[in-house]
Amino acid sequence: MPIVCYGIVPHPPIMVPEVGGPEARRVKDTQDALLELGRRIVASGAETLVVISPHGPVFRDAVGLNVAVRAKGNLGHFRAPEVEFDLETDQELAATIAMLSRARDLLIANLEEQSARRYGDAELLRLDHGVTAPLYWLRKAGVDARIVEAGMSFLPRKKLYTFGQVVREAVDELGRKVALLASGDLSHRITPDAPGGYSPRGAEFDAEMVELIKRADSRGVIDIDRDLAEDAGECGLRPIIMMLGALEGYAWEGEVLSYEAPFGVGYLVAELRPKEKADEAALNETLQEEYHQAQSDYRKQESYLVRLARQRLENYVRGIRKMPDLGEVPSEFQRPGGVFVSIKKDDMLRGCIGTIMPTKDSVVEEVLENAISAGTRDPRFFPVRPEELNELDYSVDVLGEPEPISGLDELDPKKYGVIVSRGRQVGLLLPDLEGIDTAEEQVEIARQKAGIPPDAEVELERFLVTRYK
Repeated sequence: MPIVCYGIVPHPPIMVPEVGGPEARRVKDTQDALLELGRRIVASGAETLVVISPHGPVFRDAVGLNVAVRAKGNLGHFRAPEVEFDLETDQELAATIAMLSRARDLLIANLEEQSARRYGDAELLRLDHGVTAPLYWLRKAGVDARIVEAGMSFLPRKKLYTFGQVVREAVDELGRKVALLASGDLSHRITPDAPGGYSPRGAEFDAEMVELIKRADSRGVIDIDRDLAEDAGECGLRPIIMMLGALEGYAWEGEVLSYEAPFGVGYLVAELRPKEKADEAALNETLQEEYHQAQSDYRKQESYLVRLARQRLENYVRGIRKMPDLGEVPSEFQRPGGVFVSIKKDDMLRGCIGTIMPTKDSVVEEVLENAISAGTRDPRFFPVRPEELNELDYSVDVLGEPEPISGLDELDPKKYGVIVSRGRQVGLLLPDLEGIDTAEEQVEIARQKAGIPPDAEVELERFLVTRYK
């Protein structure tokens, strides 16, 4: 198994003396643990470090991979530009990871000089503190290796886990000796003076994570409660899940080298050591089976309008002209009405298009048209591909009649949608959307969608929806 070392490393710049000065001594346990991990990496003979960082280029639906010839960075953002790094990128390994990812339907964003210019952000290629802060101490222990930096992603957890599998496959194919590191701090909300504010769940999250690593419980890490992780304000969970995928099919043991939180942020240093092949079914296989069973159950329970939307888009994407079987159309769907069709993939929006006022003779016809638009014409997304169809979830919102309102006090973002207009500029936001908790937020986003300045006078309307899933 050419991945010769697995590690979890924190990345507080304050632990670097040139940044933290006397305060750096408050994280001496972390410093010592990183030195010990560095000595183990040296002893392993690792030729390349693969570091997964939450502060590198982060994409919603892809994993960013730095494939530039040299990886450079410093701690200038933390008033220590003299702490510099200039490393050779293992381009062959990075290219192999990208190639093998395609076979698993995992999108990789290859980042080099040309793509950085295209994105208009030269910082994309600079090593971030998720790499440089721990690398400072690893180098002091003698680590001298090429590097591949991967950014964290907001892909669903099962896809993050798949990335680790791809890394191991690439390493195996090339026969490299590689150290794979997940860079991430745990909760940023452990004490009242913590930089992320305080949450009593911060310490709870950290205690659970440390225990899961000690128990070598990959499934437990993947399944950790989403609300708990969000309340904790962590930045290490996703990189750790990505690393754990490389241990797929193996039993492993976790050794916590240190844990401390002197500034209200949890810093964990740990080494994970693979042992024998696991007897039970591979975890990724189990995750996939559970996912497909859940999708099957979901399809059996879908409503009339959702079934029509799904079948219409599936036929269209597959090049089938046949319309879905309408069966006996319920009377409430025979009238005209505004309709929005929303599509999600792995709990993330994949497309949403609708009509405020009806453009067809019935709700059913509106759904059939808007389903195609949501899947193929939403300018925020690439058109849905045939191989994605089995992974999509749908909802259909049938809009009630809009009514004018005089102010924000007549809005409830959980109950009412809002229409914000200024002349021909019109923005709409549906009700009960995740992360939209106040009327102010609701109106602000609707303004942005319409291109209306924040201080411009607008007309407000609210409407009810009936949501079908």
